[in-house]
Amino acid sequence: MTYHHDQPPDADDTRRLQELPPAEALRLLAGVPFGRIVFTRQALPAIRPVNHVVVDGHIVIRSDPGTILGVQVARAETVVAYEADELDGHERLGWSVIVTGVARAVTDPGEAARLKALLRPWVAGGMEQVIRIRPEITTGFRLLPAAGAPERTEADLRG
Repeated sequence: MTYHHDQPPDADDTRRLQELPPAEALRLLAGVPFGRIVFTRQALPAIRPVNHVVVDGHIVIRSDPGTILGVQVARAETVVAYEADELDGHERLGWSVIVTGVARAVTDPGEAARLKALLRPWVAGGMEQVIRIRPEITTGFRLLPAAGAPERTEADLRG
């Protein structure tokens, strides 16, 4: 069966959203290597894709000190959102997690070195600044088959 994004789903293709407990949502977020950080730039929302790790319940990313993330987010201790997901567009299954919290530059040299060793940036450059996001609100949802349809496991989503 071929799906097109502009076609309405068949009755057996309908899905339901299941809200996830915060601990499970953070566990899923820790299982993927990248997401999107959302912050305010000139009073408007801005989004940047970044790779991350989750350490001690915090989301850790790296940046260069002179970039927008380094200047407007880390130095200002800005409220941000962080989103990651794993969605299967063909099967219409998956999950999405959104964390809201405060982003802060890690200023302790020993802690920054420890976190740098855990996260290798995907982008070329120094990426010498470590930014930690402490979750204040964690929201997650799993997209599942509607009632009556066979449930798929996380292993099924990964192939």
